Amino acid sequence: MLAKKLANLSARPQPLRSALCSALLLGLAALGTPAFAASTRVEAPDGVFDGKLDTTGAVREFLGIRYAQPVTGDLRWKAPQPVTRAHGPQDATKNGSHCPQTFSPYGNGDPGDGSNGTAEDCLFLNVFTPNHRHDDNGRDRDNGRGDRDDDDAHAVMVWIHGGALVVGESNEYDASKLVEKGVVVVTINYRLGALGFLAHSALSGESPDHISGNYGIEDQQEALRWVRKNIRAFGGDPDRVTIFGESAGGLSTFTNLVSPTAKGLFDGAIVESGAYQQTQPTLAQSQALGGNFATAVGCTQSTPAAVLACLRALPVSTILANQAATFSGLGPAPTVDGKVLTQSIGPALASGQFNRVPVMNGTNHSEWNLFVGQDFDLTGHPIPNTEAGYKAAIATLTGPAAAPIVAAQYPLASFPSADLAFGAVGTDLVFACPALTADKLTSPFVPTFAYEFNDPNAPQNFLPPVSFTYGASHASEIQYLFPQANPSAFGLKLPQTPLNASQQQLSDSMVIYWTRFAKHGDPNGSGNPNWPVFAGNTQTIISLVPATPTTETNFTIAHHCAFWSALLGAGATN
Repeated sequence: MLAKKLANLSARPQPLRSALCSALLLGLAALGTPAFAASTRVEAPDGVFDGKLDTTGAVREFLGIRYAQPVTGDLRWKAPQPVTRAHGPQDATKNGSHCPQTFSPYGNGDPGDGSNGTAEDCLFLNVFTPNHRHDDNGRDRDNGRGDRDDDDAHAVMVWIHGGALVVGESNEYDASKLVEKGVVVVTINYRLGALGFLAHSALSGESPDHISGNYGIEDQQEALRWVRKNIRAFGGDPDRVTIFGESAGGLSTFTNLVSPTAKGLFDGAIVESGAYQQTQPTLAQSQALGGNFATAVGCTQSTPAAVLACLRALPVSTILANQAATFSGLGPAPTVDGKVLTQSIGPALASGQFNRVPVMNGTNHSEWNLFVGQDFDLTGHPIPNTEAGYKAAIATLTGPAAAPIVAAQYPLASFPSADLAFGAVGTDLVFACPALTADKLTSPFVPTFAYEFNDPNAPQNFLPPVSFTYGASHASEIQYLFPQANPSAFGLKLPQTPLNASQQQLSDSMVIYWTRFAKHGDPNGSGNPNWPVFAGNTQTIISLVPATPTTETNFTIAHHCAFWSALLGAGATN
């Protein structure tokens, strides 16, 4: 350690000590490394890892760390198995393989490692940690930003990527801005699509717990166990772990929040646009879908053992080619299997039968605009600006019977176009009002902090321009936390629009809110506007608007949540 080296120098004759100190300081300056820099070699319980510094020298990166045994061969469609300690140092300077997926704007089907997106051996994580050590009093010597973490170890934030549980990967999220605030960030891969969420009676039959279908969630929990066991070696505090994720990553966060098998694995939860599915299918329902998949791929043998042999012999490309027909709608879903999930998310939150940790939950003001662009305009079929065309679009979400009722609540004449009118409908039905429901359910039991991301000019870096403004659409808040504008645009090679000055100010505030929550279970402090705890009687939330966040109290009215509650039944949206 540098402190010990300097102490040893004090015993030497004064001229020699002075010369050696000068040389040491000059050497450090020449390297451009902080005087209290930490080593890029870490020895943890599960191995010795050689990482690297990021391009700024402020963040140590440990990439492609295996957290579970390869889920290949006989381990396909089985719970992840703990990793075994490797002999000798492990290279942690390169990302591991992405989990198998097809090409999309939101994930990299080809990770550039020659696997063409079909490498099942993909259960890797990345650790990003500040490049400095604490002083002798346990303080961060080189933070200097008024947000010092005075404990011996940093709070930990574990990011669960989105992508409808079918696409996405951990590699493309630049955690430097979060790490700058004195936290350790871990990003993880987990099994996707059919490989991560297929249930089948034959799979359940071989399971000691008689379950199947939640392999991706079990992967996330195995990663959290790895974090609990190893993160202190990287400067993290295993007793201050916050899980956070967006879209399917937010749904995963809620799933872990209510999962009995995740008890004790984390201490806080941040959900970004993840409240869209509060009722999960039963094991029987998921197994029926799995039976359809087995039929589609020709695994219809007469015995369970033969079916399993057939399924495990399938090429990954065949699985990817056939999974879309099995998982329709918003993609695969976690299954109420009796172990990983004993009940759906909504009922678990309502009854208080969940892992009681502080919760931050939010949504974006114009979530559904992304899907309008993706599913209508960019397919060459924009929604006609006619009542008939508008109602036909609504029917894709609500069914034809409810479409006229919804169209009357959201009159086409009140919007610049049918695209934006339908965007408002989808936002409120799928995201906004379910998020409000979740806030109402968790707030009686745990401190709950609710937000709405409200930048109407947020850059859209996932999809090309369309005839309307995307606004604060789905996933547009990610770039305010992770500096890289779009973690998944490499497939489309779209030009990336950077944040302007006021958006950067909002980004700074959001990063402080997120990291303060991870450290203290409360986002407040460090000069940001006060973020009140959510209460059912006032429903005050923070509005993340550039340049300075403010509070809002009209979320229910603005998003027509009373209407949706009445239309869908009591408790559906409030």
